[in-house]
Amino acid sequence: MKKRNGKYNQKRKILKIKECDFKELLQLSFQAQYGGNPEHKRNPGDFNLTPPSVPRAAKSLCDTVQVFSKKEALYLLRKGIKTGLVSDRFEGQWPKNVWSVMDDETPLEAQLESAEQGAYHGYPMQRDDPFGKEVIKQWRIRSELAKS
Repeated sequence: MKKRNGKYNQKRKILKIKECDFKELLQLSFQAQYGGNPEHKRNPGDFNLTPPSVPRAAKSLCDTVQVFSKKEALYLLRKGIKTGLVSDRFEGQWPKNVWSVMDDETPLEAQLESAEQGAYHGYPMQRDDPFGKEVIKQWRIRSELAKS
């Protein structure tokens, strides 16, 4: 993967826990869709993208974290929404970004593609992205809250 210039979106903020309506987020998670983006794929899996894959050097690839099925990508997206790891910026009812964390603590980020469909595409966060540490921290806190 091509090195980034070290600049990441500074506008990304996770919605504060006290502002999360977890019942509403749970309902929203059932409606969320996963579209995908061929720029984040080397192996097109079952995403049915057109073109199937067009990996770009500066993009992080889903292949590196072994997300090859649309079902798994949708599961991770919905898990992030239910946990309240959503952006404080919305387009209609949909958060602009959703974050999730894999079992091995790899942070993932999804961006809204279509507010009409509630469709997202996602990718693993780059290792040098400092926001990834905040995502993992909030994931741990909010996962514990969801259990209680």
